[in-house]
Amino acid sequence: MGNSVKQLAILGSTGSIGQQTLDIVRTFPDRFRVVALAAGYNLNLLARQVEEFKPSFISHQGKQSISTQDTQSIQAEDIACLKEVDIVVIALSGDAGLKPTLAAVRAGKRIALANKESLVAAGNIITADAKNYGASIVPVDSEHSAIWQCLAGETSRPERLILTASGGPFLHHSPSQLSNVTPEQALNHPSWKMGRKVTVDSATLMNKGLEIIEAHWLFDITFEKITILVHPQSIIHSMVEFADGVVKAQLGYPDMRLPIQYALSYPQRLSNSNIPKLDFSKIKELTFEEPDYNTFPCLRLAIEAVRKGGTYPAVLSASDEVAVNLFLNRRIGFNDIARLVELTLTKHKSLSKPSLEEVLTAAAWARESARQIALGDSR
Repeated sequence: MGNSVKQLAILGSTGSIGQQTLDIVRTFPDRFRVVALAAGYNLNLLARQVEEFKPSFISHQGKQSISTQDTQSIQAEDIACLKEVDIVVIALSGDAGLKPTLAAVRAGKRIALANKESLVAAGNIITADAKNYGASIVPVDSEHSAIWQCLAGETSRPERLILTASGGPFLHHSPSQLSNVTPEQALNHPSWKMGRKVTVDSATLMNKGLEIIEAHWLFDITFEKITILVHPQSIIHSMVEFADGVVKAQLGYPDMRLPIQYALSYPQRLSNSNIPKLDFSKIKELTFEEPDYNTFPCLRLAIEAVRKGGTYPAVLSASDEVAVNLFLNRRIGFNDIARLVELTLTKHKSLSKPSLEEVLTAAAWARESARQIALGDSR
């Protein structure tokens, strides 16, 4: 694609990652052009985005239409396949990202992937299809972008991937302290500006469990060679250890626009004055510690689901989606998120090597089961 203008389709344009992607486009209008936007129900924001960026295609889930002269409404999966699109940014939340991701893969696109759930639920299908159709999956998550950058130019297999975690807003809290946590407290992340779902997942550390699964598929490495370290300063975004003991780390200011920008501009690096650079004279310490699996059982549940395989990861992800939504709506407590996910996993009868349809069926079952459990119906 060289220095020519890259044509973008942004799926999830009204969410946190989508809005920050558009911020990159604003900064580099001579390098990126928005061809298509897809959103959920935030039609007011989508309408403003359409007016500013003038995409040729849009998609949304709202009942009302958006009045535009030169914009055509199509399905999100069709947007992912548009021949004029160079890069498809998948920033949709939850299972909604799975089918568009597969559509983009099968169209041989470069995919800037910010949707964890797709690889968690169907990583074997997505990665196999990417090889078959010549698609490239570029990570947008800061941790996986860091690993991707650390592996650049290496011909030897990594000995270990080290995913860093900020620890979220409740680092060093006890389970009893967490029992009274409010949604507002959980959404007050100390380092990152993210969407509501991923911010709560960071508070429970479920996010790190999902990232282990994602890293396994992205970098074709066994789960046993992926570890988590809590790094509260959020300066080192992840590390790679090699056979000779050398460890490479990627450092940067904690701003999601950095990994988004690199996913769009790769292999070039662009100077962006809107993103702060690290001032090492002001960094007083870089600390690391093991995560507390007892206080944050979601991480343990994710690792167990990874080890069991089959449809367990899809059920983990879908039941967590329901649990987080219930918590944000004050229907359950913070500690109940892990309990609800665990009860759903316990009820599940997994299928090994599932098809796409079986993955989707398992996820739908998990969402319904989690809702029934939360309502006190254990049928």
